[in-house]
Amino acid sequence: MARIGSVRLLAVAAAGVVIVATGATGAAAAPAPASAVPDTAGVRAALQSAVNAGAPGAFAVIRDHGGAETKLSLTVGKADLDGTPMNADWQFRVGSNSKMFAAVLVMRLAEQGRIDLDKPLRDYLPAGTLPEGWTMTGRQVMEHRAGIYDHTNDLLEQSGEETTSAFEARIRNNVYDPAKLVAMSVAHGLQSTPGTRYAYSNTDFVLMGLAVEHLTGRPYADVLRDEIIDPLDLRRTSFVVPDKEITGRHVTGYLTNDDRSKPLLNSTEQTASWVWSAGGVISSARDMDRFLTTLMAGTAGGLVSDDSLKQMTSVLPTPTAKVSYGLGLRQIALSCGNVFGHGGIVQGYQTQSFTTPDGRRSVVVFANASNNGSVTQGLMNALEPAFCGKQPAPAAVAPRTMTAPGVGGQQEGGVAPHDITPVVDDTRI
Repeated sequence: MARIGSVRLLAVAAAGVVIVATGATGAAAAPAPASAVPDTAGVRAALQSAVNAGAPGAFAVIRDHGGAETKLSLTVGKADLDGTPMNADWQFRVGSNSKMFAAVLVMRLAEQGRIDLDKPLRDYLPAGTLPEGWTMTGRQVMEHRAGIYDHTNDLLEQSGEETTSAFEARIRNNVYDPAKLVAMSVAHGLQSTPGTRYAYSNTDFVLMGLAVEHLTGRPYADVLRDEIIDPLDLRRTSFVVPDKEITGRHVTGYLTNDDRSKPLLNSTEQTASWVWSAGGVISSARDMDRFLTTLMAGTAGGLVSDDSLKQMTSVLPTPTAKVSYGLGLRQIALSCGNVFGHGGIVQGYQTQSFTTPDGRRSVVVFANASNNGSVTQGLMNALEPAFCGKQPAPAAVAPRTMTAPGVGGQQEGGVAPHDITPVVDDTRI
């Protein structure tokens, strides 16, 4: 799989991008992503709300690619509780953003004819990984429509939530065999008929990692390094599972204590073994931009073909309004258009990494605290002003406090429901 060696990282830039002021009015068409001037005040306010909700710090990095490359970094708060200012260039754990990397590796194998995404995935896994009667395809697995139980529910004390006690008991130091993670899931049986229902499952992308290993005969970390990390010169990206440390300068991650009266728990060091290929990547905002920009260039970028990219971005609806899912890529509908990428929450770290369909603008927003839905909502609310710019002022209303849907956090002032980008379904990983 040597084709990626000829990656042209700035293929997208050849099209040229001009950032212009829009001065939009209610009657005017909304500017497309990457043509609107980012609303820095709106982005900063969203980041500040994440810090107010309990994160030590947060940042947003907005990059535009064109004749004149531009980068805008906004930081709020601290990189650690010792008082170090937040630094948007440092490394962090990306959580479920890792699924995009796994999806690319699978698509590259599909391009070589080594896996057919429309045949049962069990045919491309070690014998016995999935039961004989489980016929879900690789495509259904990557779409989270395979009916496969999420094994992470068994490792957490409350389904769908992180807890500090579970982290210390089963996650920080434990090393799990990926096949054993799948076995945890299989023990619960099929949750639905494959292809009939969307249900986010980390086990889906553990399975895709196992398929990569089985088809290449090589460790997942080595394939990831040789196929993506080194060719793209992602100098701050690594997959070191089960090593616990992040080497080099990095942001400290904090897990919000179940008992909110207790201090944040430093969760930086952890094996990430419990999520493996579904959530174990370490990266940086710069590297996530480069990865996404190259991916969205399709054949010209050299990472995946145009056809593979079309498949990855052919999304289906999810139960969350404005959110759809393709093959390892999430689509969010903003007021100015759709953006593609993923989110990731892993103990101590929250990241949302998205790009325009043409790769011209990427946005990475981050906070160093998890187990806190209001922090998540703050980051989600940074995407709209970062991509779409300042929106027309709403009709004058009295200041009020509204509750953001689904998270129990409160938005101060006149924040209307349509201004809120919904929290999606990977809120723990």
